[in-house]
Amino acid sequence: MLKWSLIAIAVLVVAIFVGLSLMAGGPKDAFYMVRYALPHMHVGKLKVGDEAPDARLVALDGTTRFHIRERTNGKPLVLVFGSFT
Repeated sequence: MLKWSLIAIAVLVVAIFVGLSLMAGGPKDAFYMVRYALPHMHVGKLKVGDEAPDARLVALDGTTRFHIRERTNGKPLVLVFGSFT
């Protein structure tokens, strides 16, 4: 019975890894998604019309740090997260 339970668990782990690989784009991306992204995922509480939370960002020079509200002066701001490579 123990042997079949271990086999079932191994098959389940492989199936989950294959599913994540398909979803993430490849095995390496699935590994990094599990390692870095999943532990930090959470459901937010923002609703349409809520004020965005302030965040501290790094400027393009790589050393200067600033808060978003320091740069917007009450004007709308759009942040685009993506890869352009």
